[in-house]
Amino acid sequence: MNRIKINLPNQFNFAIQMQIRVTDLNYGGHVGNDTILSLLQEARQQFLQSKGYEELKVASYGLIMADAMVEYKRELNHKDSIKIEVTASDFDKLGFDLYYKVLIVNTEEEVLAVKAKTGMMLYDYHAKKKVSLSDEIIEALSY
Repeated sequence: MNRIKINLPNQFNFAIQMQIRVTDLNYGGHVGNDTILSLLQEARQQFLQSKGYEELKVASYGLIMADAMVEYKRELNHKDSIKIEVTASDFDKLGFDLYYKVLIVNTEEEVLAVKAKTGMMLYDYHAKKKVSLSDEIIEALSY
């Protein structure tokens, strides 16, 4: 069976830290697929806020997710301290990719648990159509 492989960028310019809650666990006793996407959404929102935006307030528009990829490396368990790093890349006229690196933070090391990518598009929710990215948005999200 073919597996996806996400090639992460070399540099990440934003990070948040969190702890895995008991409510983040599924019936297998670890963090499930749905919760991973929720954790990434929290990191994405905080990343955007650090750039002066929010998911539904980028210029006069919002963002919509076009696709998502998740590559699991380790389980995440209750009380794990994690760091989620985020960076934007691969800009074109309608969108860009956000890359995520989820690390389990131990006292001695950081262990890679998840690599992920979401394809984001600028979207006019009122007109229900895609909108072109401005150079200003690209510049703000690039650093």
